[in-house]
Amino acid sequence: MAVAEPPFTIERRDGDFELRDYPGFVVAETRVEGGFDEASRAGFRRVANYIFGGNVGPDGKPIKIAMTAPVTVEPAGGDQWRLHFVMPDDVRSTGLPKPADPSVNLREVPRHRMAAVRFGGFTTEASIAEHTAKLRDWIAAQGLQPAGEPQIARYNDPFTLPWNRRNEIMIPVR
Repeated sequence: MAVAEPPFTIERRDGDFELRDYPGFVVAETRVEGGFDEASRAGFRRVANYIFGGNVGPDGKPIKIAMTAPVTVEPAGGDQWRLHFVMPDDVRSTGLPKPADPSVNLREVPRHRMAAVRFGGFTTEASIAEHTAKLRDWIAAQGLQPAGEPQIARYNDPFTLPWNRRNEIMIPVR
């Protein structure tokens, strides 16, 4: 069964680089302090708990929400990271349940433009830095301006072999 991804329109494609237009959507997110790997694991557990039933639906009962991809992590200032999952459209239309964990929030993300670069393997500090630099260069070459921090998007479960992994660095642009 395929995992749902947020829809987007590709405005421009150049090899592994894309300029995308995203409609608005809702994310379930949390902030975590610590190093990237540690924060990613802790943040994933919190938000996964929300979608797997750690919530309160309109009738007071928990609701299970389908997993979506990517799992996105971005710097949130200092030693903090923000991790989020995009909520599926079918659940959004019926009303999202309230998170049981106060450290998980629902946030409306308005329509936006993102530049993205795709790469495989693991999301190590070195691979993130390398692909972020490449994406920043591509953004400049396209005459665009960054409008926010880089986001690390991971599309696969932890058991996917490195050569089959899909990762992206995405940067909001104007």
